[in-house]
Amino acid sequence: MSSVLAWVVLVALVVVVLALVGIVVMVRRSAALTASTPSAGLTAEVVEDPRHQAQEAEIAAAREELAGLRARSEQELRVTQEKTGALIATAESARAEADQEARARRAELQEQRSDLERREQRLVDREERLDSEGRSLDDRARQLDELKAQLKAQRHALAEVETERQQALERVAGLTAEQAKAELVAAVEHDAKRQAVLVARDVERQATRDADAKARMIVVGAIQRVASEQTSESVVSAVHLPGDDMKGRIIGREGRNIRAFEQVTGVNVMIDDTPESVLLSSFDPVRRETARMTLTELVKDGRIHPQRIEEVHERSKAQIEQQCLRAAEDAMAEVGISDLHPALVPILGTLRYRTSYGQNVLKHLVESAHIAGLMAAEMGLDIAQCKRSAFLHDIGKALTHEVEGSHAVIGADLARRYGEHPDVVHAIEAHHNEVEVKTVEAILTQAADAISGSRPGARRESIEAYVQRLERLEEIAGARDGVDKVFAMQAGRELRVMVVPEVVDDIEAQVLARDIAKQIEEELTYPGQIRVTVVRESRATETAR
Repeated sequence: MSSVLAWVVLVALVVVVLALVGIVVMVRRSAALTASTPSAGLTAEVVEDPRHQAQEAEIAAAREELAGLRARSEQELRVTQEKTGALIATAESARAEADQEARARRAELQEQRSDLERREQRLVDREERLDSEGRSLDDRARQLDELKAQLKAQRHALAEVETERQQALERVAGLTAEQAKAELVAAVEHDAKRQAVLVARDVERQATRDADAKARMIVVGAIQRVASEQTSESVVSAVHLPGDDMKGRIIGREGRNIRAFEQVTGVNVMIDDTPESVLLSSFDPVRRETARMTLTELVKDGRIHPQRIEEVHERSKAQIEQQCLRAAEDAMAEVGISDLHPALVPILGTLRYRTSYGQNVLKHLVESAHIAGLMAAEMGLDIAQCKRSAFLHDIGKALTHEVEGSHAVIGADLARRYGEHPDVVHAIEAHHNEVEVKTVEAILTQAADAISGSRPGARRESIEAYVQRLERLEEIAGARDGVDKVFAMQAGRELRVMVVPEVVDDIEAQVLARDIAKQIEEELTYPGQIRVTVVRESRATETAR
């Protein structure tokens, strides 16, 4: 920048000098013309007057021309001075910029130098700290060596003291250590034999006292030989995934797929950090199993979108119906019943996925039928009739989600509608004493039901109360006008209500949600909060051909 500034100043000076030289030359020419013109005019004036006048005119013209030249020269001088001033201002601006840049460079260098100094100081501090820690470690090592030496000396002193103590005991007792051990073993052996005799006598007396209890246990075991395995209620099903990336496809863009899945199946989908698996939660085991089959097929196929979810769900429902039908036929074959009305078979099959206090209802029916048959054989009653009554006594539980009333009354109405014997209908209706018991078959049905349900581990009260609360939640919402589907989700913390859009508008949906929440608050007791969500969806579908 300094070299450029020097060249600019040099060029400006040259221009100024050239302008001054030109002005001086022009002034000298005009002065010479002025000096020569009067003498010539004087001479001519003597000769003749007209020529003198012409010369004076020329002199005046020359003077005017000289004045013009002088004005132009002055104007050019001013222009040159202005240009020179501009060049000087540009040069000064460039010099100022160069100075500013130089100052910035110096400040940057100063900052870098300060940074380097700070780093050097930190390195020096770190070296001093490391030296201090090294000296501390050396001191600690020396202290440990001293402690080791002290411990070794103390251990040696203790060994000597122990030897002296043992020798003193041997002198006082008059026995060696081996002799003392032998006497101690003999004394312990004598005490052990005495204790063994006492324990044997106590065992014999206890066996005598428990003879009756053992006999009763043998009888109970004979009854339990027809019992199925103990059941454990679960409201969650796990679905295995080929990889964690499948979780994103299940959720879908902005949660579209998981919302569609939950609305179609009525099952809550829980996606957490568990690798390669998702959980399906619902109090209704039929609904949960249908959702599990649906999600398994969607994951296996890989195409997951709302329309595909509906298609697979319908197919899974059909498969569940087939499985229920096969389960009912297997149960009938196990009990020995072959003439059941065809309309009752699929209803009975749905009990495969129903539980009562944690006990599988279909297995409970099979178990009750076997127990009733054994008791009927002991009493000389009609075995087939008693087994049939016990096998059908809980069939009403298959429709408790759809029909109001107790399962005993619902089951009796079903049996009566499809031509069952009046004694069988009465046994079903009276097995919970809702009507007066009038036949021996009804009493045996009650006994078989109680034996099957009272065996250890067969039932749990808590899960039944939980299921009843969720069922009541769905009943409260389902009784409203314009409601299409109701699903209790999130372990009963959310009630999702799907309404018919042509019947319920947006304002009525808000009112419906508030009314349902208010009724739940008045009728039910529950922990925490229950969120009521009313879904109003309009859908247009057209097929391109």
